[in-house]
Amino acid sequence: MTKTFEELIHEGATADVSGWDFSWLDGRATEERTPWGYARQLSERLGRATASLDIQTGGGEVLAEARSFPPTAVATESWPPNVAKATRLLHPRGVVVVADPDEPPLPFADGAFDLVTSRHPATIWWEEIARVLRPGGTYFAQHVGPASVFELIEFFLGPQPRARHHRDPDAEAAAARAAGLEIVDLKTARLKIEIYDVAAVVYLLRKVIWWVPGFTVEGYIDRLRELHEVIERDGVFVAWSTRHLVEARRGLM
Repeated sequence: MTKTFEELIHEGATADVSGWDFSWLDGRATEERTPWGYARQLSERLGRATASLDIQTGGGEVLAEARSFPPTAVATESWPPNVAKATRLLHPRGVVVVADPDEPPLPFADGAFDLVTSRHPATIWWEEIARVLRPGGTYFAQHVGPASVFELIEFFLGPQPRARHHRDPDAEAAAARAAGLEIVDLKTARLKIEIYDVAAVVYLLRKVIWWVPGFTVEGYIDRLRELHEVIERDGVFVAWSTRHLVEARRGLM
């Protein structure tokens, strides 16, 4: 039986949004996968490292997919519910989870790690990444690219022409070089997202809070109803995400 707008809104508004696991969206939304397989490559690199740091680990779900970890393995996270979830998931694997505000400085000594990683960091402090890397160490990460999911964001906020240029991969590469890192590899991808009900939209905007800052169901109920009607009419709402894979290395000197 088809659910009403009110029922869908309630489902999206009451779903647990802690952690960085999006399995609640199964059957409600889909996103194309990147061609490079970040989790697989991350696992391979962790298996060769001696000391690793995963920045902004979320609930630790992606990091926990690794087959093994180096003797020293650390992850940072700022949001308390995610810290708790990551601790439960990663501590049994020997990974120490550190509560960190995602602002400089990172709470680690210079040259502490030979591998620093991150998947979809909200902020990127290149000088700190370079500082905590050992000479010859690697930063390996998947970043969100420019204008990602802006079809959805602009549905709620209107045109965002300046924000569309944020997270440009070439600009990030330039910032990494300015911090003393060498760009070894930089790949980009544009991926199709399909959203099948308004509950998925509410869930996403509650979880990815920087998409529509200050989002509440009550504050955006009219736009949510309009989006519900679009999905009812077309069967789907389509958006596009952008991603880039970054590999950077600290020089030996």
